[in-house]
Amino acid sequence: LKGTPFSISGLSPLASQEAAQAADAARDGGARAEGADHRCMCAWDAAVGVAPDNHRNRALSSFYLPGVAPIEYSENAKVDLKVNKLTSAKTQLPYGYYVLPYCRPPEIVDSVENLGEILVGDMIENSPYEIQMLRNVTCRVLCKVSLSTEKKDQFRSMIDDEYLVNWIVDNLPAATRYTFGRLGPEGKSEYSYMNGFPVGIEKSGRYYVHNHVRLLIQYHTQKGEYEGYRVVGFEVEPQSMTQALRADSEKPNGFQGLCQDGAASPLFDLDLHDEIVFTYDVQWMYSEQRWVSRWDNYLRMTGGQIHWFSILNSLMIMLFLSGMVAMILLRTLYRDITRYNELTTAEEAAEETGWKLVHGDVFRRPRHAKLLAVSVGSGMQILGMSVVTLICALLGFLSPAHRGGLLQSMMLLFTFMGVFAGFSSARLYKLFGGDDWKMATLMTAFLYPGILFVLFFILNLFIWGQKSSGAVPFTTMFALLVLWFGISVPLVFLGSYFGFQRPPIEMPVRTNHIQRQIPTQPWFIQPLFTSLVGGVLPFGAVFTELFFIMSSLWHHQFYYLFGFLGLVLVILIVTCAEISIALTYFQLTSEDYRWWWRSFLASATSAVYVFLYSILYFSSRLQIEKFVSTLLYFGYMFMISLLFFLLTGSIGMLASLQFVRVIYASIKID
Repeated sequence: LKGTPFSISGLSPLASQEAAQAADAARDGGARAEGADHRCMCAWDAAVGVAPDNHRNRALSSFYLPGVAPIEYSENAKVDLKVNKLTSAKTQLPYGYYVLPYCRPPEIVDSVENLGEILVGDMIENSPYEIQMLRNVTCRVLCKVSLSTEKKDQFRSMIDDEYLVNWIVDNLPAATRYTFGRLGPEGKSEYSYMNGFPVGIEKSGRYYVHNHVRLLIQYHTQKGEYEGYRVVGFEVEPQSMTQALRADSEKPNGFQGLCQDGAASPLFDLDLHDEIVFTYDVQWMYSEQRWVSRWDNYLRMTGGQIHWFSILNSLMIMLFLSGMVAMILLRTLYRDITRYNELTTAEEAAEETGWKLVHGDVFRRPRHAKLLAVSVGSGMQILGMSVVTLICALLGFLSPAHRGGLLQSMMLLFTFMGVFAGFSSARLYKLFGGDDWKMATLMTAFLYPGILFVLFFILNLFIWGQKSSGAVPFTTMFALLVLWFGISVPLVFLGSYFGFQRPPIEMPVRTNHIQRQIPTQPWFIQPLFTSLVGGVLPFGAVFTELFFIMSSLWHHQFYYLFGFLGLVLVILIVTCAEISIALTYFQLTSEDYRWWWRSFLASATSAVYVFLYSILYFSSRLQIEKFVSTLLYFGYMFMISLLFFLLTGSIGMLASLQFVRVIYASIKID
């Protein structure tokens, strides 16, 4: 929160008409839930940045999605406020809300959480806050808590680490609006939203706890369509103040609070008090924003233009590579094929040069063929998971309203895509002439998933040692093992069975018994150089979008730009295929037939640049200082880089395989 332009005592009051303009901000997201019909309106255009207002005048097909139906509240009906974890971008270690000495309800009840919520450390619990529809409240006393030295140290530690409090009302997370001094295009002050609000602030060595909150809840109603009122916005204005109390027997706590803003009420200095009073205001405001678009404020984009520049940048890289591959295929390769097919005399045949010379060795089994087949199989598993996840996201099934839905879907899809991993590795291993299919299948099922699980387990032990809510319980670990051993492994064997049952892939040329000698290669054809050069372009096609993904991961922001991400994935696939094809062709023209692993590494080394970029992001964008937090960051980024390594390498290798088969099938071999 350092450098953030807001006052210590809280943010300036917000006018209701200004809040109603929030829906006019730039939007990028997936499906919108149609409130009037209790359904989810899933518009494809919305995934690539079309404003929801454009859809309101159009008849769109819609369908029911579980868990997204709006709730209509009658006047004075109870509206629950639930509390979630405390989060910090400085430590990346979430903690339960009641770790701090906040007011507790008589009985703490945990909400039922899905697998994704457990993995990210969500702890959704009830709270003692009493909110009733359309009933405004001013300075209601929640409770009074004694502050021991230990409790004060807890507050100081959380404030130093810039922890944020996360609340939920009607499935909407609490948002803090930050208003900036500059004016927007319509002459109004620009503002942005932050998920949650700070525990407190530190200034000149003094610690001020936010012990008073103003809950600004926006509602919408439409008499002709439904009865009651719907919650369409939830903002929090945190304040630090020293309240005055007077006895009042009519109040639930026996006290009436007196809260005054500004100089009339001094800030709550943690060091000067031995007890803390928590109070809150509730202010209901009518909003023209409908329930269908109530998430727009959370998904509003300040950098939408940057994404289009990112797409244009990626497209330029793809067009450059496409031009290079087209030149190879249409000019150089066509000339080579024509010349090779016109050779007639033995003298001319003896003077052959280029890639035709290695036709007897080009499909020779590579070293570590089993590992290559396993790597490609795992890469196909990741690609299948990514494609299906993006399709579901574009259709609106992975709305941020479903907490943990994205991560849970990715876990389950990765498990079920094991059948593609087994099939791909079996087909490739059979092409290599391998006979140890049981070991190849076992390695496909256990090698890379095992590496990821062991790393995840070790990191989880460190999180558990910090007593963080982000530590995955051992029961959930057992559930993950059940998914792995009970579903993924049998599916890998099933896919492998079908892969080995099919006839082997036919090669256009036979492999010679005697291996051909490879001439001395120039330095710029060496494997290390070509791989490092090849990895630059796939990374260049995705690095801008990678910045937004990492901001979402490590700054706890919402990421719902799946339209952009889908375009970037298509560009990445094309880029990886083309760079591998180009480098494979240059290698074969140098009479070096060891292209199997090089075609894999030509695009897979983009993962090295992803990890190097994560180091740059860590040093320039994050303020992580603690050892465990640093270990978590680099551990998870290594796991992400490994997945990216397998994904891009598999795409490049399979594209090169198809390319080599096509060019050798087009020439006459005596």
